[in-house]
Amino acid sequence: MGEYTAYFNGEWVPFGEVRINPTDRGFFVGDTIFEVVRTFNGKSFRMKEHIDRLYRSLSYTRIDPGMTAQEMIDLSEEAVERNMDMLGEAGDFNIHQFVTRGYGRRAWQARDAGVCIKIGPLDFQNYAGAYDVGLHGVITKTLSHAPEALDPKIKHYSRMNFNLAELEANDVDPGALPILRDERGSMTEGSGYNVFIVTDGVLRTSDDRSILQGVSRGMVFELARQLEIPVREEELQPYDMYTADEAFFTSTTWCLVPVTYVDKRPIGDGKPGPITNQLLAAWSERVGLDIIDQANGRAGV
Repeated sequence: MGEYTAYFNGEWVPFGEVRINPTDRGFFVGDTIFEVVRTFNGKSFRMKEHIDRLYRSLSYTRIDPGMTAQEMIDLSEEAVERNMDMLGEAGDFNIHQFVTRGYGRRAWQARDAGVCIKIGPLDFQNYAGAYDVGLHGVITKTLSHAPEALDPKIKHYSRMNFNLAELEANDVDPGALPILRDERGSMTEGSGYNVFIVTDGVLRTSDDRSILQGVSRGMVFELARQLEIPVREEELQPYDMYTADEAFFTSTTWCLVPVTYVDKRPIGDGKPGPITNQLLAAWSERVGLDIIDQANGRAGV
């Protein structure tokens, strides 16, 4: 596969030429805000919702990217167009925007924010087979950031707790993904995905006190309304997961992936459930392609 073209600090360059200076605060102390968007059939999906969230995070953290949200959208769409010759090999794209605070020993001294928009292929191999058999999860001892310390609604690079949670989950069940909790013991989110369960036909997920307000999470709410599936946002305990009928994770790349085992316990009958599959089918219809067939076909599953 050839090299992708990226936008980096005002220029279009081969992605291999993007270089982050080690003294940039984005690298030095993780002082970076980011987003990830995907395409379906080469068309970006919910770009505005993602960029609106990016700019909420930038506003909260007081990082100035030096461009408006609409300019970020326009540049992101241009990045897709500049890389369309790669679509046949990729299948579909990830669009990754990040903004660093720039250079300065202290945050209030920082200048020259760094802005990058990079395009890459979706990693179908990483998740394709999970649509049929489900992922495994582990509820970790490693906690989410407390909202009083670092609000999880900010999408940022300061993610050491997520890294440690992934290691912990893999120690318990090799290949399993973490489900974090808050300081009160309630389940929150994963290391880049939101968590849902189904109990007696009701879709249940954590409220947004201690989680990222996922764009894909919002898509599930829309589809559930369309399908007349009741939804509750509430505090969820490990008990609720262990006794659920179904579970799934949502993320930009995966869309929606079943979870069939948590802490080595089967969820329901240990297979992807009917409401999970109903939501997946509705998602596929909305975006105009079969999400499962695309992933499995591209990954050779």
